[in-house]
Amino acid sequence: MDGKRVGAGPSAPHRGAAEAGLTTGALARRLGVSPTTLRSWERRYGIGPAERVAGRHRRWSPRDVAVLETMCRLTSAGLAPAEAARAARNEASAGAPQPRAAQDEAITGGPAPAHSTTAAAPPSGDVRQECRGLARAAVRLDAPTVEERLAAAVAGFGLTRAWQEVMVPTLHAVGRKWATSGDRYVEVEHLLSWHVSTTLRRHTRPPVTSAGPTAAGPVLLACVPGEQHTLPLEALNAGLSQLGIATRMFGAAVPAEALAAAVRRLGPAAVVLWAQARSTASLPLAQHIVVTEWGVRGARSRPLVLLGGPGWAGRPSRGMLNPTSLPQALDALAVACRQPGRER
Repeated sequence: MDGKRVGAGPSAPHRGAAEAGLTTGALARRLGVSPTTLRSWERRYGIGPAERVAGRHRRWSPRDVAVLETMCRLTSAGLAPAEAARAARNEASAGAPQPRAAQDEAITGGPAPAHSTTAAAPPSGDVRQECRGLARAAVRLDAPTVEERLAAAVAGFGLTRAWQEVMVPTLHAVGRKWATSGDRYVEVEHLLSWHVSTTLRRHTRPPVTSAGPTAAGPVLLACVPGEQHTLPLEALNAGLSQLGIATRMFGAAVPAEALAAAVRRLGPAAVVLWAQARSTASLPLAQHIVVTEWGVRGARSRPLVLLGGPGWAGRPSRGMLNPTSLPQALDALAVACRQPGRER
């Protein structure tokens, strides 16, 4: 032992630093934003350190930290920054008590999350606000809030509507931001995609088997060769699992030979081929799957083929279905698997 008393508390210099509050850099790391953002909020909305000492770095008191935590929480919920700043100031002025844990962490610079309150289930029809809140959390790389907002969307809207009206629009918005910013925000798109995938898998029930020897085979889900976009198939897989329909998910870029072999081995009721881009949408492959047969002579079967994704737009699809939404695909596959139609 070095002779220091265990639990004696911080030394005098450490106490002085703690009492002085957080530096701008430490606060930025705690909140998951940049120091530039903090300076911008101070300049635009008047949210800054309440006390300043000439010739020294600015220090943020526990009360200052609480105001900024409230602002981060409100913006992640979809509120405009100016409105969030006004509400955060009003809450502080009203003397709202700050949790003891937040006081301790604000002073010591500990790792407590800045806005980890559980998001409430969104009210019906409030989809646009959900998209804004989710996008802002993703841009801040605020993984806990992204998870909370996705879970709240599914709880409030159901899986299908959450996918169509919250997840997809937000993914598109982040993708456009990346495309127009010179390859910036790639990390934002990757983080959001990961958490969307995690949410979809969390709501995917364990695989089921077809009941009885005469039951329809499973639904085979695969991206065509060269295609890496699996999220739409993951959403469809989750929806089918909730209907109790057996599936086999093969994921990204399945080689043509492997896909054909899987069809012959499984005898699926349907095959879904996803192509995000026109360059990967191989019509010869789809036509080959359509005519693939299995079974004994005189009682052969063929799969129903669904073409999913914008890559198939404008392509001839004789003998194939081309649903344009997740509900359409679920309805078509429920019929193909001889299941009752989806609950609307």
